Amino acid sequence: MATFSLTQDRARDNVNPWLIAATVMLATFMEVLDTSVANVSLPHIAGSLSAGVDESTWVLTSYLVSNAIVLPLTGWLSNVFGRKQFYMACVAIFTISSFLCGLAPSLGALVFFRVLQGAGGGGLQPISQAILVDSFPREKQGMAMAIYGMGVVVAPTIGPTLGGWITDNFTWRWIFFINIPVGIVSILMTSLLIKNPAHNVGKKLRIDYIGIALLSVGVGFLQVVLDKGQRDDWFGSNFIIWCTAVALIAIVGVVIWELSRKDPVIDLHLLKERNFAVAVFTMYILGFVLYGTTVLLPILLQTLLGYTAMQSGLVLLPGGLFMMMVMPFVGWMLGKIEARWLVVVGLTITASGLFMMGTHFDLQMGMSTPVLVWIVSRFGVAFLFVPINVIAFYYVAPQKTNDATGLINLARNVGGSMGISFVTTLLDRGAQANQKILVAHVTPMNYRFEAAIQAMAQQLTLAGESTTHALQMAQQMFYSALQGQAMMLSFIRDFRLMGYVCLAMIPFMFILKRARPGKGRGRSMAH
Repeated sequence: MATFSLTQDRARDNVNPWLIAATVMLATFMEVLDTSVANVSLPHIAGSLSAGVDESTWVLTSYLVSNAIVLPLTGWLSNVFGRKQFYMACVAIFTISSFLCGLAPSLGALVFFRVLQGAGGGGLQPISQAILVDSFPREKQGMAMAIYGMGVVVAPTIGPTLGGWITDNFTWRWIFFINIPVGIVSILMTSLLIKNPAHNVGKKLRIDYIGIALLSVGVGFLQVVLDKGQRDDWFGSNFIIWCTAVALIAIVGVVIWELSRKDPVIDLHLLKERNFAVAVFTMYILGFVLYGTTVLLPILLQTLLGYTAMQSGLVLLPGGLFMMMVMPFVGWMLGKIEARWLVVVGLTITASGLFMMGTHFDLQMGMSTPVLVWIVSRFGVAFLFVPINVIAFYYVAPQKTNDATGLINLARNVGGSMGISFVTTLLDRGAQANQKILVAHVTPMNYRFEAAIQAMAQQLTLAGESTTHALQMAQQMFYSALQGQAMMLSFIRDFRLMGYVCLAMIPFMFILKRARPGKGRGRSMAH
């Protein structure tokens, strides 16, 4: 038996790392997809389970809250239980809870199962990334991160389209059932191909109950604030005020507590390394821009241009596919060009695409306009995700990889939540401000306004309406057009602001320590 076990270990050591990449990408893609696939199905879920649409949003927020809590704990948990064992447990929890979500008889049950699903899914992204970092030699890590990035960045793009198609053609329950065969295949491949690295064979660590409690409360309440803030008018709501206070106290508490611990559940000492700290902040900004703009464009298309959920998903799809094709090329370039210069290129292109949205978007544009400018912006994003990850892990010791991946994935997710909250708040308040400005010019003293109203009323009269009714309809139509224009101006401002955020990140690339392509400190190649 000992000889057979040794033979198995040697066979695993000789496993092609690209098989390992395919294995971890399966679960990662599945988990990230679930963050967005249910978005367009909320009305169907609400109707099926006799709940309000507003109540059904907890199907999304419950997943995000539990996911955010587990993310920073993944390094500690994988050190305690062993990385492979923890990863397989996460896939199993995610798969079983997906099955239970599909069977949920009520909204309360669905929300509970989504909490379990988010907890299982929270460990998949960082552990997948850690496995890839340890499985590839330095000169091939760029390409490995490109494969990982294809799952993490492209999945949210195709999620709404896939979710809409499944819901329209089958039932919303199948958006959860599709995870089951993928999860089973992932568990089988993981058990055969992946093993724990030499520096991670089940360390004896004390359970830091206080650290875990503070972290869970802080991150959990922060996520609730970000998800519910705009809907509850932010600090006009006592609920949001109390949640914010609890989140701030807990987050400050966990920082102070963890910095004083010998075996912290979240290793904040990693942020002392300059390249890693800058990479974490840049990843936060990437999440901020990526998720913020991915939410903005479908809202614009559906509320102002009358697109269906499926049509708006199809507008986003070419950009996601183009990004997926470009990422391997970026991975190849990382072997020849220093990562930070690729980030500069990516930030510049992404900003250009966002400025193009602010220039070319209007209420009369055809489908080709958003498709093309979205492709430009996603082309830039393809140059960001992979190089940022390479920068992050360049100076991180192998035994700290698990902790580092948890931090950088948390930064992206929190950035995404903040980006969504930021743009939706600015969108509504900007539309109100623009409407006030436009209405100020719509007075009986404005001869152009009066001429336009009279022309519209005359057309309606010729169509058979009475003179009085035609005038009322003309005024309503004009006001509706004014509201649409005010909202479009707000969208344009949001896209431009996101462009400026991208440009503001460029100077940070010049404070990084030099990291020569294809070289670096020694790293364990165990997987």
